[in-house]
Amino acid sequence: MTGTAEKLAELRKLLEIAEEPTGEKGIQKRLAKGVASARERVDMLVDPGSFVEMGALMRSPGNRNALYGDGVVTGRGSVDGRPVVVISHDSGVQGGSVGETFGRRVRIAMEFAYNNACPVVVINDSGGARIQEGVTALAWYATMCRLQEDLSGYVPMVAVMFGKCAAGSVYGPVNMDVMIATDDSYMFVTGPEVIKGITGEDISAEELGGAAVQARNGLLHHVARTERDALQWARKYLSYLPSSCLEQPPIVNPGLEPEITDSDRELDRIIPDSDRQGYDMHEVLLRIFDDGEFLEMGEAAAQNLITGFARVDGRPVGVIANQPMQLGGALDAACSDKGAYFIRLCDAFNIPLVYVVDTPGVLPGLEEERNGVIKRGGRMFRALIEATVPIVTIVTRKAYGGGYAVMGCKELGVDINFAWPTARIAVIGAEGMVTVTGKKTLAATPPEQRETVRKQMVDFYNALLDNPWVAAERGYIDAVIEPSSTRLEIRKALKLLRDKDAVRKHNPRKHNLFPI
Repeated sequence: MTGTAEKLAELRKLLEIAEEPTGEKGIQKRLAKGVASARERVDMLVDPGSFVEMGALMRSPGNRNALYGDGVVTGRGSVDGRPVVVISHDSGVQGGSVGETFGRRVRIAMEFAYNNACPVVVINDSGGARIQEGVTALAWYATMCRLQEDLSGYVPMVAVMFGKCAAGSVYGPVNMDVMIATDDSYMFVTGPEVIKGITGEDISAEELGGAAVQARNGLLHHVARTERDALQWARKYLSYLPSSCLEQPPIVNPGLEPEITDSDRELDRIIPDSDRQGYDMHEVLLRIFDDGEFLEMGEAAAQNLITGFARVDGRPVGVIANQPMQLGGALDAACSDKGAYFIRLCDAFNIPLVYVVDTPGVLPGLEEERNGVIKRGGRMFRALIEATVPIVTIVTRKAYGGGYAVMGCKELGVDINFAWPTARIAVIGAEGMVTVTGKKTLAATPPEQRETVRKQMVDFYNALLDNPWVAAERGYIDAVIEPSSTRLEIRKALKLLRDKDAVRKHNPRKHNLFPI
């Protein structure tokens, strides 16, 4: 009869095997590649000593040679003391491919996250569906995607991309909230070898789906230098999010700098006197939020629009800002996608929005029309209209045409609108106005006087319409404020809006229709 000591020895032996299922050969192969193991990656993400694995001894039934874990590590731990479910692919076991037992482990972990309302982080390093398991692998991929849909908007979901991820191992991550990658990772539906075999096209993995390419495409929200950096960014991202939509976001160091500081006063000199001169909007953002802290999302894509997280009086806010250094801050199709998604992300998790506006409006041109700027811009309108979180807008300089509306106007549902004295709010800028409406006047003016008359028309338009005073007089702007007071005004505004509870009239529709 086997005694307790023997049973404990057997347990320790099995857990040791499960810790490194491919044995010493697999360890050496991984070390030669210079990559961390699936469990080492988990340890880089969670608080030290907090991870509890779930299903370590699961393996494919009926196969005596099956490896424990089946190519994935799943469990629960904590990040900054808050619970999180972690799923980490083990590329050393059949390339991290998805089979039946792999899928069962993931389902258990996702159901735990759903039942306990906590975030999910998936560390992806997978070749896709396991060819040897045929349709069973495909069925489990579909099951995992359906489980993700249940979690979407309910708990935060983070996808971290390592190695080469193809086919299903990119379709799953793209349906999570954010995607983070290292600069030596790759993502594509079909790899270069398959493409060459089918179409004859010869393309490198880097050109096809390298991290830098996919970041510019808007697929990735952040690219890090190392795996540790990527996982630390994931931790920082989660610090701005609640554990679920049932909670409010966490509060960190409230009450800092309750008076105007020297950094605040620098805002009074930051807007150039010339409308044609740009400035870096990051310099504004660093001065109007707590501690000058700003976590940018999607920094490589559509750089004319900045999106990211900051804190106001210790509470997280989502920031949407034009970047005058790129396309003059004009809105285009790509940045509309970026903005619409970010609005919906913040709204899902009870994070207030702050718009910082300096835009000449929508970027004109044939290419933009071909890119679907109307439809894609419409999504950004709709995302703002549907948002129910507190929203504050600050117009620093230009707010022209459709840019005025989509970048947080009161008529689309924004709660409080501020403008700086440097704001210019109108249908079109003075130069454009003269070009459109002043043709006949200028044509009738002697050539030597045209520049003087043109300047007079521009000055008249600026004084009469292109300023914050008209908008303030009509109530479209709640207050014109000194730039140096912006940080404290945002703080007071969001404090007033803290208990905002959007009341919507009952509508029997099943759902609205989005311009997709």
